[in-house]
Amino acid sequence: MPEEIDLDAYLARIGLKSRPAADPEGLAAVQRAHRLSIPFENLDVILGRGISLDPGAIFDKLVTRRRGGYCFEQNGLFGDALAALGFTTRPLLARVWLGATETPPRTHTLNLVTIEGTSWIADAGFGGSYSLPMPLAEGEALGPDGARHCLSRDGVHGWVLDRLGNPATTDGRGAEQGWVRQYSFTTDPVWPADLAQANHFTATVPGGRFTSCVVASMVLPNGFASLVDRAYSRTSASGTEQSEITSEKMLRLRLSLMFGIDLTTEEVAALGLFPA
Repeated sequence: MPEEIDLDAYLARIGLKSRPAADPEGLAAVQRAHRLSIPFENLDVILGRGISLDPGAIFDKLVTRRRGGYCFEQNGLFGDALAALGFTTRPLLARVWLGATETPPRTHTLNLVTIEGTSWIADAGFGGSYSLPMPLAEGEALGPDGARHCLSRDGVHGWVLDRLGNPATTDGRGAEQGWVRQYSFTTDPVWPADLAQANHFTATVPGGRFTSCVVASMVLPNGFASLVDRAYSRTSASGTEQSEITSEKMLRLRLSLMFGIDLTTEEVAALGLFPA
């Protein structure tokens, strides 16, 4: 069963002043506000703290302490909020294909939402780029950054989400031009033990993206901001800015001002990007 949460506090965190209706427009409004307000980040993994999937711990981190998180945290909170708003929702697991050279494991979670008998996919926790909620049917959707997303069926991997758009409005993975596969998924039931196993793998596997890189990203009203280790990029209507973070002070300021993540000087040092 979805966890009951302090819905008013969540809506305040994402900047919504009223409770949206449990319809497609309300779903889109909540997901958009969530992505514009809560950063995607893996800093607790790099800091050796691990990632708890306890709903109370996620709420405390992302809402009360105003931090960010990665997909298991983001979509766990998002799913609980949708349930509190009256949506019918359950988690799915997906394989992320960005940068993959062989079939990847199921290390991403998203939400399957049912509205008046129609299934939708809704994802507030994909760090690669922003995709709108989409009906679970073959077709395309145009995002606010101008990127197109396409859902299609695959005989082996179930459903596949592809993206066509400016590579600069992603986190740098799969940054080639043209249609780029984002992730694939099936609608098989997903249990808490499945999420726990996938989360543990993602947060601990040696050489994995989230165990070997400092990652933070933020959806902008018409673009995307991304930090991968020392490389920072920001794309908006005015163009793309790319720069290198050259000091711990600069990193701390960038995390705070762009991503809304406030770390102590000791925590920034412990990220290990500027070894003595």
